[in-house]
Amino acid sequence: MDTAELQEQIAHLKDQIALLPKGTITKKKVNDKEYFYHRWSESGKRQEKYVSAAEVPTLHAQIKQRKALEKQLRDLQKQLPRPPSAASRELSTTIRTGEELRAFSAGVRQYRKRECFQQLHDYIYGPVQDKVLILYGLRRTGKTTLIRQLFAEMSNDDLSKAAFIQVGPKNTLAEVNRDLRRLEKQGFRYVFLDEVTLLEDFIEGAALFSDIFAACGMKIVLSGTDSLGFLFAEDEQLYDRCILLHTTFIPYREFESVLGIRGIDEYIRYGGTMSLGGVHYNERSTFATKERADEYVDTAIARNIQHSLRCYQNEGHFRHLRALYEAGELTSAINRVVEDINHRFTLEVLTRDFKSSDLSISAGNLRRDRANPTDILDRVDVAAVTENLRALLEIRNKEEQTVPLDDIHAAEIKEYLDLLDLTQDIEVLHLPHVGEKGSRTAIAQPGLRYAQASALIQSLLLDETFSALSLPERNAVQERILSEIMGRMMEDIVLLETKLANPNKQVFVLQFPVGEFDMVVFDPAAASCEIFEIKHSMEVVPAQYRHLADPQKCAETEHRFGPIMAKTVLYRGEPQTVDGIRYENVEAYLCGLGK
Repeated sequence: MDTAELQEQIAHLKDQIALLPKGTITKKKVNDKEYFYHRWSESGKRQEKYVSAAEVPTLHAQIKQRKALEKQLRDLQKQLPRPPSAASRELSTTIRTGEELRAFSAGVRQYRKRECFQQLHDYIYGPVQDKVLILYGLRRTGKTTLIRQLFAEMSNDDLSKAAFIQVGPKNTLAEVNRDLRRLEKQGFRYVFLDEVTLLEDFIEGAALFSDIFAACGMKIVLSGTDSLGFLFAEDEQLYDRCILLHTTFIPYREFESVLGIRGIDEYIRYGGTMSLGGVHYNERSTFATKERADEYVDTAIARNIQHSLRCYQNEGHFRHLRALYEAGELTSAINRVVEDINHRFTLEVLTRDFKSSDLSISAGNLRRDRANPTDILDRVDVAAVTENLRALLEIRNKEEQTVPLDDIHAAEIKEYLDLLDLTQDIEVLHLPHVGEKGSRTAIAQPGLRYAQASALIQSLLLDETFSALSLPERNAVQERILSEIMGRMMEDIVLLETKLANPNKQVFVLQFPVGEFDMVVFDPAAASCEIFEIKHSMEVVPAQYRHLADPQKCAETEHRFGPIMAKTVLYRGEPQTVDGIRYENVEAYLCGLGK
């Protein structure tokens, strides 16, 4: 077929395509009723139109026909001779190939691999799927390292067909498209695009990567820190044409196995990122200081959310957070939520003047301490301590907010934190009142929480009454406060990781009128359960398992959740059995999850 015939067929196909609807059909469920909408993009803007259920089959067939014709069109266009100017045009993006990739990967050859590396490897070397792989997650969670490790393992032949494209904020989707076409013509098969969400029109045009290049046999990996941007692109353009690989959540077992750092306390202090491995990790960790943690909240979380919302639907998805964004207060609201999210993510956290729950809880525990009771925190100037803490955390009180915060703001911030995999709700159930339910929110990056808790200690040191204590007294109070914080954080870590490792089981806290089981793992299929106490301790004390041994609590639990198959105390000591109660080391327990 000569060029003239090709062009004639192409023109005919274009005329047929123009008469057919584009886009997709989506379904929404409201009050148990299903509604259908036709979605498509036009001039960079998303359009949406309601369609009746009767119209759906015809519309679906027309959209399917259009896609088939578009594929024919692409196949014909590939047969057209390329203009010489297109082949000689300079690349617009920064691209590494060949020996540059070998040098790029040299620094990570000795690094241990994250568990998700295998999924990346399988995509690259697996069969062609007409899909792109999206490698996404918050900053410093190992995305680029995974890609460099893959380059390090490539044969010379595969590496000669690989390219790493660094997208910049000034690049456009048209420029990336042009560069990809040139790479395709030169025989490149494996293409990695880093920080692709910096493209202003990425969300609206993401289908380009799957429908054009992946469909033609290229393996395309899109990576970046803008997690919400990728999720919006999946909903808007990519649908079932992408594989999602998320790096944000780093469980304890990976913290230990990849970084070579052992100990639940180390994970509590610094867990959440993989910015370093090995020597001097503690001093240089992302969460080693309050200032670094604040910078991370600002750049990796708050700006992530803001950038995605700005680029999605022409800023039409800010919803009720727009006023906060325009007033420059969205970061402050997110910071406040992250600080308090472990136990009290409620409207009150956002609207009332900041008050430290850590301080009040520790005061009560110090008064009740059996060995060395003290009322020192009752004598401390709480107002001054709270003000110092508020200043350290850079959290605005209600009178400093120009935009009032309400329950809608709280709910929307929570939605985005959930989408980032930064937070996870844990159920809190009650017996005998089975209808009473609650939840507690765990944070997936414990170092963030601990950095803010450390700020409390700094605030206490500024109080005159506290400073008047002797050095041993000050150290004892600080140690007790941090122990309380770590204990509560350890509970959240165990609950979160157990829940994620057991998707077919129900993991929850079970509260009674007096006392609670720190964790219950209910297996609906087996109609049985296990009960746990979680203690930040290395010692065995009978009081630790008094609830597990309580006949009434156990009977009520078995009536509701089936036979109790195991009673376990998770703690930091060695494994042993005491009075029929199993003691298990918490680090060994966490390392065993998911295996």
